[in-house]
Amino acid sequence: MAITLVNPDGLPEIDVYRQVSIASGSKLVFIAGQVAWDAEGVTVGAGDLAAQVERCYLNIGTALAGAGGSFDDVAKLTVHVVDWTPDKMPLLLEGISRAAAKLGVTPVPPATLLGVAALDVPEHLVEIEAVAVLD
Repeated sequence: MAITLVNPDGLPEIDVYRQVSIASGSKLVFIAGQVAWDAEGVTVGAGDLAAQVERCYLNIGTALAGAGGSFDDVAKLTVHVVDWTPDKMPLLLEGISRAAAKLGVTPVPPATLLGVAALDVPEHLVEIEAVAVLD
């Protein structure tokens, strides 16, 4: 595996991600920000943050598989949430948990969570991009 995830001493341990990923592979994979579209470009989970997060993670899983990888190869996630407030965290975590169960993974690479004013279309509540490293 090309990615090792660690929580170095001196940094807080966060349940849903690790602070550092160490990449030793040779193939970089940059996945465009994924929104809650199905294969036909129809928005899944309109108005439902948890459903949209789940779909974003599933789309990332599909993109990774298309590149010959999996969530085990993800070095970094960036999550953009419209009108973010901390009270939305349970919905975000619910969506991640549901996707993880479907994918059979524990997706805990380093992650950045950003609140944004808007995304590409009004019905999209979240967009997630990923960087992966493959052997």
